[in-house]
Amino acid sequence: MLKPFVNPYYAGPVSDHFDGKRFFNPGGEMPASLRQIWEWQRSGQRLKWPVAAPSPLAPDVPPAAVTGDAARMVAIGHASFLLQTGGLNILFDPVWSDRCAPPVGPKRHNVPGIAFDDLPEIHVVCVSHSHYDHMDRPTLERLFDRHRPRFLAPLGCDALIRGFRKKADVSAHDWHERVRLSGEVAVTLDPTHHWSARGALDRRMTLWASFAVETPAGLVYVVGDSGFHGGENYRAARARYGAPKLAVLPIGAYAPRSVMRPQHQDPDEAVRAARFLQAEMSLGSHFGTFQLTDEALEDPVTRLEAALARWDLSPSRFLPAHPGRVHCLPHRIDASLPPFLAPTAEATAPTDHGSLPPA
Repeated sequence: MLKPFVNPYYAGPVSDHFDGKRFFNPGGEMPASLRQIWEWQRSGQRLKWPVAAPSPLAPDVPPAAVTGDAARMVAIGHASFLLQTGGLNILFDPVWSDRCAPPVGPKRHNVPGIAFDDLPEIHVVCVSHSHYDHMDRPTLERLFDRHRPRFLAPLGCDALIRGFRKKADVSAHDWHERVRLSGEVAVTLDPTHHWSARGALDRRMTLWASFAVETPAGLVYVVGDSGFHGGENYRAARARYGAPKLAVLPIGAYAPRSVMRPQHQDPDEAVRAARFLQAEMSLGSHFGTFQLTDEALEDPVTRLEAALARWDLSPSRFLPAHPGRVHCLPHRIDASLPPFLAPTAEATAPTDHGSLPPA
């Protein structure tokens, strides 16, 4: 039982996004209250998905490693991705479980884009926040038992991960902290507009983040979950890091907007995010695997297509990341496609907080 005025995960100093007990989005909207969520769950507006929704793509069998100036990103399903670059294999928000919340949470509608036994050696696992569809205890335990990876997470999430496996090599970081993984690869935790919880009593007691990954192939920007927040965080990221070669942007779990707007952007906002980032290529995530919200199975992809037309962005620059989708860097962009506008702000370097401790 959590004590009512104690944060059991983090006890750091007050900041512009931590009030001494809970984290918050500076200048942003608060997440829906428990009452709002309860009323929404009782509304009966959720559209029924088919029992199975197979990916149009076959599962991938990744190579042991990717070296040189290349990078390889594979969609596993929902917000789970494998990035291979600089000889490192990095997982983001891995979920291989059949359900994304215990004991009877949303059920998986398609097989993972990589079978767990086909994974190469995993060196690093990045967890964006504590929600069950992003921090899956059974999967993290399986990864620890087989691969002994380093875990990288926002403030407070280290306590949760050590609760799963007390010997886990995990470090927790604040927004803008940069962690060098090797001579060629570094990860910076970046602000995102979201929240966190494992239950009703620990809302916003751990931080949430996106990941800006410096690779030999260029910047890869990975968002686990985020509300759009007027595009503020995306514009700041573009100014701070420059335009990413590849961005992973959520496009699903957005309905109803009255509840989801502060925490989950919709496809139209995702396309606007890609434009703010000036990403050369984007992959749409967080759709089609677990039914978390009211929209129909096909709606995120259909609305993504409409948003690309509305904002005059070529569909070849923003693809839905069905499980099994592989994207390699450097990528080929049709030279006839219009470039993005030039940036309007100078890039600033993030603070370097050194390497992770040795395993």
